[in-house]
Amino acid sequence: MITFSDINKSYQLGSQQVIALNAVQGKMQKGSMVALCGPSGSGKSTLLNILGLLDMNYQGQISIDGNAYPKGDLQAAKLRRHQFGFIFQHFNLIPVMTALENVAYPLQLLGHNRSQQHQLAKQILEKVGLGEFIHHRPDNLSGGQQQRVAIARALVHKPVLVIADEPTASLDSKTATLVIDLIKQLGKEIGTTFIIATHDYRMAKHCDETINLIDGVISKEQNQWAS
Repeated sequence: MITFSDINKSYQLGSQQVIALNAVQGKMQKGSMVALCGPSGSGKSTLLNILGLLDMNYQGQISIDGNAYPKGDLQAAKLRRHQFGFIFQHFNLIPVMTALENVAYPLQLLGHNRSQQHQLAKQILEKVGLGEFIHHRPDNLSGGQQQRVAIARALVHKPVLVIADEPTASLDSKTATLVIDLIKQLGKEIGTTFIIATHDYRMAKHCDETINLIDGVISKEQNQWAS
C-alpha cells in the first residue's frame, strides 16, 4: 500500500506565495488504478512529481508498505530507478531506438545483461500486442502503438508504482479506452499500482478509485467543467 498524508507544497510567484497543495492525503492499494482528476492548475502534476520523487521540496509523509520515502537525492534516485515507472502524454520515447531498445533501456540502467534486457522487453511488448513491431522505431508507429511501447517500458522492471500524466490525452477516444484497459489488466497481473492524472472524468470510470483535486485541495465533488 502507498499512503500519503498532510502533503503541502507552496512556491513563490514574485512577491506572492502560491499554495499548490494543501494538506492532501490518500492511499492506494497494491495493484489498484487510481485516477487523479481536476482542472488545469488544480495541483495534479505537482502531486505526481512528489509521489514520483521528482520533487522532494514538500512537507508531509509518504510511505510504501510502511517504509517512508527517502529524503536524500541518491536514495530517491535509487527508489525511482528500481520501483517506479513513468508514462507521459507525449510518450517520450527515444526516437533513434527501436521499440525493443526503448523498453529494454530501464533494464540496462538496472544492470541486466543484453540478453536479459531483450528477453524481458520482448515478453512485455508481446503482452501489449506489439510482438510484430519490436524492431520499429517510434516514427513508424501510430500514437496508440507508441503509448503501448511507453506502457511496456514503464512496466518491464515490474515497478511498485507507475506515475502516468495524461497518458491518453494525445489519443482518440477508442484508442484511449483500449490503453486504459491495457494498463488495468497489466497492473493487476504484475501487482503494480497506477496513479493517473487526467482532466477528463470519463477516464475515471475505468479506475478503481478517484481522487479529485480542486485548487490544491481534495474535493468530494466532481466539478461541472468535467465532460
